Amino acid sequence: MLSDRKEEHLRIASTRDVRSGRGTGLDRYALWHCALPEMRLEDVNTETSFLGATLGAPLLISAMTGGTPRASQVNANLAQAAQSNGLPFSVGSQRIGLEQPALMSTYRVREFAPDVFLMANLGAVQLNYGVTIDACLRAVSEIGADALALHLNPLQEAIQPQGNTDFAGLIGKIRELCARAPCPVIVKEVGWGISPAVARTLQEAGVAAIDVAGSGGTSWSRVEAHRVASEEDASVAAAFDDWGIPTATALIRAREACPQLPLIASGGIESGTDIVKCLALGANVAGMARPLLAAALESAEATSAVVGIVLRQVRIAMFCLGVTRVSELSPEHLYQREA
Repeated sequence: MLSDRKEEHLRIASTRDVRSGRGTGLDRYALWHCALPEMRLEDVNTETSFLGATLGAPLLISAMTGGTPRASQVNANLAQAAQSNGLPFSVGSQRIGLEQPALMSTYRVREFAPDVFLMANLGAVQLNYGVTIDACLRAVSEIGADALALHLNPLQEAIQPQGNTDFAGLIGKIRELCARAPCPVIVKEVGWGISPAVARTLQEAGVAAIDVAGSGGTSWSRVEAHRVASEEDASVAAAFDDWGIPTATALIRAREACPQLPLIASGGIESGTDIVKCLALGANVAGMARPLLAAALESAEATSAVVGIVLRQVRIAMFCLGVTRVSELSPEHLYQREA
């Protein structure tokens, strides 16, 4: 049943319009064009560091899938694109791999990406449904990951048929996992954003980084609306089409709440200029998923081509700001658009 659900998610996300009814908020900002950059385009260096790893560019290939034969090929294609560009990569939720060990192979991508910063992935709520800390650590070791991403998805679970909705007491378990894990633990939302209060709570629990994952990209309430069995359930899901904290707002407020904590900005990131805006707003890395999905369903070459376009956009945007290094980007490179 869980494998069928993952296949449904992959099909719906790749064939239906399931974008959030609320935007990212990035359109409120524009980048100051520098007509005299006093540098060469080839002077732009997109390398950056994140949790001790050196990245070819500040782009995370965000979690998408796993647990089905088709998902296995998608992950392989994404991993090859990550390897060829020196990018971090997160697999989809590995719960099914823990429950059905034969399916863990759909997440194993080290043969395609021996050098990437690889993130394992589990739903945080599963800590209340029998997934132990030892099992979390096994999810990391099974795929040779460098970090573990725990995702928070209360709205999706509340709408999803047979969803897991007991989120009580999770912070204590997250704190224990952070204390015991031999690798960084990252906590992320799945598309509705992390508030400043939650960001502070997670920082106090010891997480190594937060992915704010705001609204503006894939809406999992819309995805689940295509799966529910009744019109009543679909009507419930429809009320949440524009739910969530826009990515830009979530990022700005999380940076204010946690000035020193590494932050990932994801949720509706569509282009290299979006990535540069997020970096200027305070992100260390920006995550992208849906814009890569169609290509990942096709081939590794198609995926790398899309990634290449995005990274060219990043380089040109930095050049046209007069910036040679990612660390130089700041709010000074942005202005708010006029109404």
